[in-house]
Formats: sequence, structure tokens, C-alpha cells
Amino acid sequence: MRFRFSASVTASLGIAAMFTCCLGCCGDSGSGHIPLKEMPTVQLDTHHMGTDVVIVKSGRRICGTGACLANAPLHQNKSYFEFKIQSTGVWGVGVATQKVNLNQVPLGQDGNSLVLRHDGSIYHNNEEKNRLPANNLPQEGDVIGLTYDHVELNLYLNGKNLQCPASGIRGTVHPVVYVDDSAILDCQFSEFYHTPPPGFEKILFEQQIF
Repeated sequence: MRFRFSASVTASLGIAAMFTCCLGCCGDSGSGHIPLKEMPTVQLDTHHMGTDVVIVKSGRRICGTGACLANAPLHQNKSYFEFKIQSTGVWGVGVATQKVNLNQVPLGQDGNSLVLRHDGSIYHNNEEKNRLPANNLPQEGDVIGLTYDHVELNLYLNGKNLQCPASGIRGTVHPVVYVDDSAILDCQFSEFYHTPPPGFEKILFEQQIF
């Protein structure tokens, strides 16, 4: 009986060890290990938006008046994200720090944001950094893709590189979007309409970056 009891305990311990190994990934020395848990979804952040902004569709659509940041900063080297214009009006998309005034539109009036405005101008610190060609202004139904590599913001229209880079912003930035005058925009932080340019990928939360 004593032997059978010891074998039962040993078997139980073996099964427990096997289960733990499956959860913890065998071969991990433990250094830098991140416990398995569901990663948060990148979306518009209702804790960082203007007072007259309305966010719907599970954090993917913005309407009302004002700006909103995404809930994930751009820590990785090369990020890509998209915005689709559902209804035209006054709008802007780009990147901004958490110091930006989310009630003051258009953005780009100070050093805390770098944005493409609906008229095709790209503004940072109240200075026009670049401008889209007149025949490439985004219209209702168009998808605007943005890449950011901590130096340049580049813009894509329906998958086409507009060859219109802009730079100048410093510090930790988030994707940002603002609307006014009945504009409605949807954001895409995954499952993109268009394939990201080579080397760029969807935004990753900091703990996902190794």
C-alpha cells in the first residue's frame, strides 16, 4: 500500500508538472518571462478624449467634436494603422503626445501633435510640414494608412504611398484622430484594409515587444 500511494503521488506530480510546462513554455529559464494573459485590444481611449467626443463601435469609431488618442503608445520601431472616412467634414489623423489639448481642433497647433488635416496639409507646432497633392485629397470612403518610425510620419491613400513625409514631433506618441462638422472616422489597428508596407506592422503593447 505504501508503494502504491507513492506511485500515485508521483504520477500526480508528473501530470501537474506537465500541465505547468504547457502553460509556462518549456525551456524558459524564467528570466524576462511574461505570465500568460489576454493582451488588451488597441482602440480609441475614452480616458483620453475631448469632452464633446463620442466613441462607438467598441472603440473604433469617432464622432462629435474634438480629438481622441489610441490607448497604446508607439513604442515599436515601425508602426502602421489606418483610418477610414465614413463621413466628411473637418477631421485630422496622425500622432500626438498625451500633453495635447484634445478639445482644441484642428490639432497641429503646438509641438504635441503632428497631423494630416482634411484639407491635405500636414501640421506640427503651427507650421505646415508638407501638403498632399491636390488630386490626392482623401474623400468619403477612402482609407488613410499611416506609418511611423519615430522619425517620420508617412501617409498612404487606399494603399498608395503619397510620398509626403513629415517629421518634428518628439517624445512618446499615440495615434490620434479628431473630428468636427459632422465628420465620422473609423480606426483600424488590426485586420487592415491594405497590407502594411514592408517592415511595418500593427501596434503592439509594450509588454509584447521582445
